[in-house]
Amino acid sequence: MLYLLGVVSIGVYGIMIGGWSSNNKYALLGALRASSQMISYEVAMGISVVTLIMLTGTLSTSEIAAQQHGFWAEGWFTWNFFKNPVTFLIFFICALAETNRTPFDLPESETELIGGYHTEFSSMKLGLYLFAEYINMFVSSAVMSLFFFGGYNYPGMDSIADPNLQALIGVAAMFGKTIFFIFVFMWIRWTIPRFRYDQLMNLGWKILIPFSLINLVATGLVMFGLGKL
Repeated sequence: MLYLLGVVSIGVYGIMIGGWSSNNKYALLGALRASSQMISYEVAMGISVVTLIMLTGTLSTSEIAAQQHGFWAEGWFTWNFFKNPVTFLIFFICALAETNRTPFDLPESETELIGGYHTEFSSMKLGLYLFAEYINMFVSSAVMSLFFFGGYNYPGMDSIADPNLQALIGVAAMFGKTIFFIFVFMWIRWTIPRFRYDQLMNLGWKILIPFSLINLVATGLVMFGLGKL
């Protein structure tokens, strides 16, 4: 999990250097917006991940998926979303901001900054920037599917005797959940208007970070009360 978050957070350097090297004030403003936005929302995302680590007791993504085996066990849902939906909500909002998707697409708001940090890019360089955004969206969707919705686990998987068929359906379930989240990303893009920049930063620093800290403390207290800490 640490490796995954570390690699994802490196993307801000490419955006910042690309906007600065364009020698264009609009591209530089877009790059500054993108970098400050991504850094701001990474804090709340990191706190939500810490809450998830407390909940699961491991940093291993394979172990997190294994703990969500099936869908129902011992009278309760096994998927982490049902154990702590607030953590998923915080993570999902931060993922929207991290990928610069609507309503957090301030870095490339066409009405203000022409095209944002890739204003001066064309041809394959622009293509790589746009392609990277969709890769980021795909990775975020896959991570949310794995962390909160069981990954390759699905209801009734133990009733399938053939392990090969079980694995194939698991792969299809993982891709199905990922594609569903990509659909939600695109759905939100065509539904919700973008924030103003001061509203974006206020939401990140004054609402999401305190809310994620309260959620972290509340999860710790509940787990302590249940004797799991």
